[in-house]
Amino acid sequence: MSTTLAPIAILSALAQEQRGLIELLQGPSKVSHAGRDFWLGHLHGHKVVLALSRIGKVAAATTATALIERFGVQRMVFTGVAGGLGRGVNVGDVVVGHDFVQHDLDVSPLFPRYEVPLYGKTRFDGDVVLTTALFEASRNALSDPHLLQAYPAAKVHLGLIASGDRFVSNATESKDLRAALLAAGHDVLAVEMEGAAVAQVCHDYSVPFAAVRTISDRADDSAHADFPSFIDLVASKYAQAIVATFLKTL
Repeated sequence: MSTTLAPIAILSALAQEQRGLIELLQGPSKVSHAGRDFWLGHLHGHKVVLALSRIGKVAAATTATALIERFGVQRMVFTGVAGGLGRGVNVGDVVVGHDFVQHDLDVSPLFPRYEVPLYGKTRFDGDVVLTTALFEASRNALSDPHLLQAYPAAKVHLGLIASGDRFVSNATESKDLRAALLAAGHDVLAVEMEGAAVAQVCHDYSVPFAAVRTISDRADDSAHADFPSFIDLVASKYAQAIVATFLKTL
């Protein structure tokens, strides 16, 4: 069991995912900080800190900063759900982020649309080593037919994830968002509300970051349908299986 290395942060977007991981912690202890609860312990042989990102870019950035400043984490992994935007990205699939862009960031004409001011870039990359390990862990986890009972044709994708402070739940908005991003050279696979912010924080602190998202909807008019059931029956089980496989490979 690894006890000398700095802890690995595992950020979850939703309480249902975190609850399942907390139940697996060895020697769990809870620390309250910055209005958040952080769970420390060991998971599959690694020292970890579990935390909820909360919803939206600012909340997620605060959580990520607290994990680095207060708990000294040196690697960070995010699990959550997202809406599918890319062609062939379907409900029940998994997307591992290769890089991340903020789809609602627009400081034009001072800077090009989507560019993060004073960084000279629009995208923040996931760490190559962590992302590769997370992608392989996702593929291995989803090779278990018991995990894929609800979505037997589920696939794992690797690519660009977009984040913004808006729950995209309209077919027209989804189509327009994809078209605008594609016109700017950003072929986005999935859309959510936190990843790009966490990626930017990790970039600032030189902390390796990787993220995996289960596709809960197609970011259209049915995006809200049976969402709690999907989290309980699909996304939370995916997250536990992927995290377990991922940690065992490190």
